[in-house]
Amino acid sequence: MKKICSFIAAIILSMPFMAQEAEIIKSGWNFGPLPVVGFDSDLGFQYGVCCDIFNYGDGTNYPQYDYKINVEASTYTKGSSILRTYGDFKTLIPDGKLFFDITYFNAPKFGFYGFNGFAQKYDPDQLAWAPGATPQSDAKSGYNFMSRNQFRALVSVRKTLADNLSAAAGVAFYHITTDRLNLKDYDGQSTLYDEYLAKGLIRSDEKDGGNVTQLRAGLVYDSRNHDSDPTRGENVEASLVYSPDLIDGRGYSNLGFHLSMSQFMSAYNDRITFAYRALVQANLWGDIPYYFTNNINSMFFRKMYTEGLGGNASVRGLNRNGVLGNGFLMLNVELRWRIYDFKFINQNWQIATNPFFDAGKILQPYRLDEQKEAGMYNGDEYAPHYTAGLGIKLVMNHNMVVSFEGGKPFSKNDGKGLWTNIGFNYLF
Repeated sequence: MKKICSFIAAIILSMPFMAQEAEIIKSGWNFGPLPVVGFDSDLGFQYGVCCDIFNYGDGTNYPQYDYKINVEASTYTKGSSILRTYGDFKTLIPDGKLFFDITYFNAPKFGFYGFNGFAQKYDPDQLAWAPGATPQSDAKSGYNFMSRNQFRALVSVRKTLADNLSAAAGVAFYHITTDRLNLKDYDGQSTLYDEYLAKGLIRSDEKDGGNVTQLRAGLVYDSRNHDSDPTRGENVEASLVYSPDLIDGRGYSNLGFHLSMSQFMSAYNDRITFAYRALVQANLWGDIPYYFTNNINSMFFRKMYTEGLGGNASVRGLNRNGVLGNGFLMLNVELRWRIYDFKFINQNWQIATNPFFDAGKILQPYRLDEQKEAGMYNGDEYAPHYTAGLGIKLVMNHNMVVSFEGGKPFSKNDGKGLWTNIGFNYLF
């Protein structure tokens, strides 16, 4: 974080000496190796290395690129680590696009707040101990944590049908392992995961995780003027997602529906943009294992994490994975203001800010009757969850976005304190 802050400060101090000239038209290959230095309230400080590799072709379509490849290896001070590579190829398929993502997440401390949002009581000060254990005055609470590792591999393609309308298809595979919290600092504590397992809300055949295969097909309408830093246009993705239980054979086949719509409305010569995203996801048939209720089934990722509700990829400021259900609705609203444009190290830069308001709610509860029978029900499963905050962005060539955001939930039952995140990209 210090390196990022120092870099931003150096640029700001140099502003008076930088003339606002016409944009530099980029062509050919452009490499952006960077140290990964970030922070997330849910994960801790992040450090590692990454590299963005762009190919702009002959520059005719700048700021659109022909190819983008990213590689990253990083870890967080709270124990999580990431190995990832993804690619976005816009000219490999004539009048189409190919996207791939291969990622491994290791999370020995992973948030778990039960099912159906406010239906599960949450006490931010709760500390649960196993029988016979002696609490310590400086003990940390592990009640709302578990262990989870995930391997994810996805390939998606789309082919233009007419103007901005495309057909899209993809296949994804997830291997997930889950367990109770096993870190030394939390020895002797019982957790919500333990209680859910003991009461049968987490079933014995899914407690260790499993494998999920997804077949996806749908339509995409995309009229945005940029991918990473849009100021005008719409982006709509509607898809059916079939998850056959091909490997584990436990009966967790299901069919889901995903619809997301983003719109960007510009004012003041593209310097101010009102932007929103509405997203709905529903389970149409079958059963979803508990460890996959948090997945957001988008075919083309904008954020590394594709999970919610809660955390830096969905409802910012809400406890990460704080709201789990069979189906949910999410809304993100931002006012993006491009404060300053300048040139630095032969690149085009922007400084922008984005005050935001986020909301989410359960549309289809998950195992609600079992939750009531187990005595883990607190009511209000359909109540909405609200957060608000502010972001600051440093944008290079409209395609690389360094992001700082801070937010806070309206209800203390959605989290306490100020949620902050330093990372990459706009949320949508």
